[in-house]
Amino acid sequence: MSFFAFVGLSLLVGVSAFVQGAVGIGFALIMAPVFGFVDASYLPVTLLILMLPLNFLVAWRERGAIDRRGTGWITFGRFFGTFLGMAVLIALSVRQLEIAVGLLTILAAVAALFAPPFTPSPPASLGVGLFTGVTETATGIGGPPLALLYQHAPGPVLRSTVAACFLIGEVISLVILMIVGRIGQDQVLAALYLIPAVLIGSALSRSVHAHINGPALRLAVLIFSIVSGAALILKG
Repeated sequence: MSFFAFVGLSLLVGVSAFVQGAVGIGFALIMAPVFGFVDASYLPVTLLILMLPLNFLVAWRERGAIDRRGTGWITFGRFFGTFLGMAVLIALSVRQLEIAVGLLTILAAVAALFAPPFTPSPPASLGVGLFTGVTETATGIGGPPLALLYQHAPGPVLRSTVAACFLIGEVISLVILMIVGRIGQDQVLAALYLIPAVLIGSALSRSVHAHINGPALRLAVLIFSIVSGAALILKG
């Protein structure tokens, strides 16, 4: 990767971390298609590693608002979904993974835009956890189903609960990916180089998350995600 490509990627990572820290979703929706363009072999490991410090900081910042009961049900489903996601990842080639990331990005963003109200009941939380385990382990994308589940909750509840669920799920996915030998040195190094951008973006979101126009920014993120997902599918 050239120096200018690295700088551009760092800027996008920082902006994506800022968006997720302010709104509650956005990092994977923005960065999964971007990594698909740069090098799909970084998916999902580099993306999952980058989200560890981001989600820890967001969850800790508003830890008092975490829906612990919902987090438990989501994590239970997430654990079993991880194994299905691992099977998908093993079965796909790099190009197929690019297409899968593009399709899932578009479907998730469209669902987040148009879905009716979603009640965070235990069965719904379990189902969302299972689905998220599949999609996040295979592609790194898991935010929209969780955001849909808490779309009518107060901002602190949405941000903190989604971040806590992500954090636990990412650890589960990375442990299983490591056990089956799907984590490479290049993926880890890329994440380490980009973590400073995550920390900067997360720190900036801390100063504005209580005041930012969440719905408008969330809409912009989802529209961008649809466009970038479509571009990744048509990459050729």
